[in-house]
Amino acid sequence: MSTVADTERRTPSFVDSVSLIAGREITMRLRSKAFLISTGVLMLAVLASVVLGSIFGTQTETTKVAVIGGATAVVDGNDALEAVPAADEAAAEQLLREGEVDAIVAPAASLRQAQDGADPLGITVIGLDSPPTDVAQALSVQPTIELLEPAAVDPTLAYLVAFGFGIVFFMSALTFGTTIAQSVVEEKQTRVVEILLSTVTARALLTGKVIGNSLLAFGQILAIAALAILGLVLTGQRVLLGGLGSSVIWFIVFFAIGFVMLAALFAATAAMVSRAEDIGSVTTPVTMLVMIPYFLVIFFNDNPTVLAIMSYVPFSAPVGMPMRVFLGTAEWWEPFVSLAILLATTALAVLIGERIYRNSLLKTGARVPLGEALRG
Repeated sequence: MSTVADTERRTPSFVDSVSLIAGREITMRLRSKAFLISTGVLMLAVLASVVLGSIFGTQTETTKVAVIGGATAVVDGNDALEAVPAADEAAAEQLLREGEVDAIVAPAASLRQAQDGADPLGITVIGLDSPPTDVAQALSVQPTIELLEPAAVDPTLAYLVAFGFGIVFFMSALTFGTTIAQSVVEEKQTRVVEILLSTVTARALLTGKVIGNSLLAFGQILAIAALAILGLVLTGQRVLLGGLGSSVIWFIVFFAIGFVMLAALFAATAAMVSRAEDIGSVTTPVTMLVMIPYFLVIFFNDNPTVLAIMSYVPFSAPVGMPMRVFLGTAEWWEPFVSLAILLATTALAVLIGERIYRNSLLKTGARVPLGEALRG
């Protein structure tokens, strides 16, 4: 009785085993200087992009002009011009010749007698040695412009958002996926896995690795999103923040589920080899599944057909569907349907990955053929 009870106490449950392995994975990564440095650099890059976007987006060059008398009313309120009051015509001309201003804006009857009806604004714009076309354009009356098919989102902004979603998904999935693959092969090559399997099951070991690294990747994505939102708020870019809000939320949800699928595949394929030099050859198909969505969203972010297909293919949905949400081309129900497809695919990938991982983990030497790994 006592021996049986002691055995039951020494044998950890599946949940306990998964928790221990996941905690071990997280602790090892957080102690890695390379991981901390790369995460810090990524955070700084995100913050710098937000700040620089604010600086260059709000930076406007104003042109100084000398204004005389009633011409002040025409220049006031024009963001492109900075008015420098001049007492009279001579003072304005002196400012222009000394380079203090770029042009003079004066009433039509002042300084140079305008022809009757030459200017409906009743002012004259005077330059020094060349026509001040920038001042003339700033003062010109713009006609009302209408578009038959206006773009919902500025094309440049759409490209930047597509690039942001694509690069974050690509870098995070590839970085953590490669880390999982290297960890599996390292444990297999050093025979540590044999010690681990004497205490826990292969399923618990795989689940712990996937959960631990998924939590780290998910935490990194949340940190990036939080930092970007904070930067947009502090730099006054609330309009852009309002447009990104829902698409960022969907990106985080899709990424969290999609990464579990990719992590299981990275771990399973890595278990088929016993040397670190062979990791690239077996993980290349999974790596391609990460790279293809990145290039597609970069080159076809303005193609609704390609984006629609991407939003339903499980490996590209974490990028394609949030992009369509941002562009406003997705119906309210489409993200939920795409998410259901991704969940089903992830469950299938985890089951297949667990079988390959379990059947290959203790086989050393030559690469384990895929058929043999599936059969067991």
